[in-house]
Amino acid sequence: MPYENSHQSYLLPAVGEDDTLKVTVVYTSDQATLSAMQSAATLAGSLHANLTLVYPQVVPYPRPLNSPPVLPAFTEKRLRAIASQIPMDTDIHVCLCRDREDALATELRPRSVVVLGGRKRWWPTAEKSLARKLLRAGHEVIFTETE
Repeated sequence: MPYENSHQSYLLPAVGEDDTLKVTVVYTSDQATLSAMQSAATLAGSLHANLTLVYPQVVPYPRPLNSPPVLPAFTEKRLRAIASQIPMDTDIHVCLCRDREDALATELRPRSVVVLGGRKRWWPTAEKSLARKLLRAGHEVIFTETE
């Protein structure tokens, strides 16, 4: 279900339900996400924003959507271990989905501030492709590169 709010201006960044700014980190890999979380925590701290880590967990088509190969509780525990390395409270959302981009379209509010990480490569990567798609969707995207 897409986020709809006729009272929010398209030119303003996305805010949480309690009108606080929200910085969202999209999980890509453990190392890249940790790097993105460090950048996002610095940004969120200076903006007095909430920090959220989103993990779109793709469930393959032969399986029912509510029966992923890896239990969401296990995934959430792993994400909490990553988030515990950041000195900031982090909300964690595990989204069961068939397509990562569709899940993010549903999870992210219009004009969201999104941070994601990826390895430094000279060729296009899946993470950089996702960053471009999020930019085209109207989000503010910060890409952090890891070695």
